[in-house]
Amino acid sequence: MTKESAKPLRTVLFCAGSEEDDIRSGFASGADSIVIDLEEPRTPFSEAQRDDARALVKAFLASLPPTGPTVFVRVQNPRTGQTLKDLRAVMCARLDGILIPKIDNPADVHMVEGLLNCMEADLGLPIGKTMIYPILETAQALRLAYDIAVSSDRVSFMGGAISRFGDIHQAVGFRVTPDARETLYLRSKVLIDARAAGIRYPISGMWTGRLDDNQGLRNWCTELRNIGYYGMMIGNKSLIPTVHEIFTPSKEEIAYWQRLDRLLIEAEKTGADRVIDGDPSQGEAHVVHGAHVESARKNLAWARELGVI
Repeated sequence: MTKESAKPLRTVLFCAGSEEDDIRSGFASGADSIVIDLEEPRTPFSEAQRDDARALVKAFLASLPPTGPTVFVRVQNPRTGQTLKDLRAVMCARLDGILIPKIDNPADVHMVEGLLNCMEADLGLPIGKTMIYPILETAQALRLAYDIAVSSDRVSFMGGAISRFGDIHQAVGFRVTPDARETLYLRSKVLIDARAAGIRYPISGMWTGRLDDNQGLRNWCTELRNIGYYGMMIGNKSLIPTVHEIFTPSKEEIAYWQRLDRLLIEAEKTGADRVIDGDPSQGEAHVVHGAHVESARKNLAWARELGVI
């Protein structure tokens, strides 16, 4: 799958690669996608435990039906020298993509792409099948987000990966606050870089508040959607209903987009010299321009890909 054909993912649910129950319940949770974590499913995590996790994930992937949520595996960064061990365990037809943690620059993507090319050829899989999802957790990666996004056509998803005390906190030094103003620039900067690079549906993350603070979660998701994100990373299945609600277009939005599309089609048929919609006091949207309709049609394509129309 390339970035041009990538479908929207509202939820990217992380599951511990060392816990079979967590992986299976995540797959059945209703999330749009899951990430099986082989890099750091728990702490501490010995190499012997990692070998056991690789075997577990390999068996799980082999047991999956051909359809269902998009499946990613988070592997170790290529600079560790351990990426190939992870890929040997998980590469198969049912694996959709891999997450690369602690990425610094396009060279990290190039190294992983070379490994994927060899693995796909060796296993008889289509070359280019496996997506790459870079996680931007270093200051260097944030600065080079656009270069990372265009470094390979496999890079299909990307966005501002926010966490309370994770690697990105260490890299930037921000202090988490309830309204998350401290990360707005990071999320916005990476969003523009991703869209400029042709990524259709940027994904952000994570919700850093309490699991029982549903209003805080709703506010967070709403801001992400408002600025241009189409989904987010999550670490808990209980967040799925709220996240899906916010990142799914409403019936009212869909009806408005369909009306704009219909008005232009009707105007073209009748030869009308302009398209008028609604009360003149509403401002710009009263006289419908081509850009308005094109935006509506892009949004309708998003709704169709989500399966809500």
